[in-house]
Amino acid sequence: MAKITYIEHSGTEHVVEVAAGLTVMEGARDNNIPGIEADCGGACACSTCHVYVAPYWVEKLPAKDAMEEDMLDFAYEADPARSRLTCQIKVTDALDGLVVQMPEKQI
Repeated sequence: MAKITYIEHSGTEHVVEVAAGLTVMEGARDNNIPGIEADCGGACACSTCHVYVAPYWVEKLPAKDAMEEDMLDFAYEADPARSRLTCQIKVTDALDGLVVQMPEKQI
């Protein structure tokens, strides 16, 4: 299990435990975290699970693949350094303490 902090655009924080093997998106969905819509269900076919990763965590995550990079082109106010799709981040024990912040809206 990894504790992940999801921060809504308003600043409201949700700290939840997410089982290893799930994605950060599934952790949000399973815990009813607002701000991550995940319209495609985790198929990397939309950008509605877009978040900004806390600066400290950016280099600790696996690199984005080409498909994620392409989908981030459609995300609302994507940040080239910090934006990620939560459906593409697999939870491991090494992600304990991960902090992500939702954008103002998902598109």
